[in-house]
Amino acid sequence: MNRCPVSLSTTGARRRAALLTLGLAVAGLSLPTLAQNQPRMFPAKALRGTLVVTQPPLVTLDGKAAQLSPGARIRGTNNMLLLSGGLVNQTLTVNYTLEAHGMVHDVWILTEAEAAEKRHTAASAAAAAN
Repeated sequence: MNRCPVSLSTTGARRRAALLTLGLAVAGLSLPTLAQNQPRMFPAKALRGTLVVTQPPLVTLDGKAAQLSPGARIRGTNNMLLLSGGLVNQTLTVNYTLEAHGMVHDVWILTEAEAAEKRHTAASAAAAAN
């Protein structure tokens, strides 16, 4: 004896729910693709430089010793966060900001198109301040 008969309306509701779920999944997969085409906006105070992670948190920035701040964030070309340990001994063209104590706080690894854009370097910012 079947105590829970399946009616046609229940089957139709299941199909609609399945189609809705499938549609949302497809839409969710396409959104990251659209976001990749958006240019990244960097803070006005961000400087351009060449970064080499020597032994985290120690780095060289334009050939000079520097250090990552305790809360430093490094973003890859896809704007996803990267760990500094995975970047050891790689020479990277970056935009970066410094925190109040002079430690490197935010780092964006640049794509070729972003690297081609003009931006102040630490040397040009120091020259402009004098």
